Amino acid sequence: MTDSPVALITGGGSGIGAAAARQLLDDGWRVAVTGRGERRLRGFAEELGAPDGLLTIQGNAAEYEQVRAAVEATLKEFGRLDTVVANAGFATHDTVAEGDPAGWTEMVLTNVLGPALLIRASIDALKETRGRIVLVGSVAGFVHGPGNLYGATKWAVTGLAENTRRQVTEWGVGVTLIAPGRVETPFWDSYGSLPPGHLLTADQLADSIVWAIRQPAGVDVNTVVVRPIGQPN
Repeated sequence: MTDSPVALITGGGSGIGAAAARQLLDDGWRVAVTGRGERRLRGFAEELGAPDGLLTIQGNAAEYEQVRAAVEATLKEFGRLDTVVANAGFATHDTVAEGDPAGWTEMVLTNVLGPALLIRASIDALKETRGRIVLVGSVAGFVHGPGNLYGATKWAVTGLAENTRRQVTEWGVGVTLIAPGRVETPFWDSYGSLPPGHLLTADQLADSIVWAIRQPAGVDVNTVVVRPIGQPN
């Protein structure tokens, strides 16, 4: 167990992040998950029976000192870091012409700055293990939507993934962008209801994340777009 690989997942207490953490734990990985809500993290750990291979860390993915502290705590607990998954993010579900700007700053910082901070904080450890960076983007980062500011943040993540790859590939570090379509997760809580049509489950999306993480040494899968059947855009 002490030699098993280690992943750090932001926003890992629920939804896609929690599903990916469960799958990695089942595969024998050790996993650290971060989140803003201590109660949610504690509930997630209790749900899994508080396994020795799980570390929960309360923190804000958009605050560099807290992100760096999470990386340091993971290294202290497990002794290595093989993968980081920048999963934390949310949408205000409004538009640039008619929305409420009060929520935009936090969304942009979490969705765009957050992944960059995680990369910066973890890259030295990932160089040592020749590990992998996984960025959870969105189909909205490939398809334009009327007034969609959330989509603009995910366009930024799409660009960040390739820009990061072009730098870190020289150090043996892989970069994968996972861009999901509609997924049934707490992401939609602030929307008021689930959108119409078929949705992926969090476990289905986590399958793609774990598949990318488990690629053989020397293989770099860069972009994976995953939509539910029936989602046209």
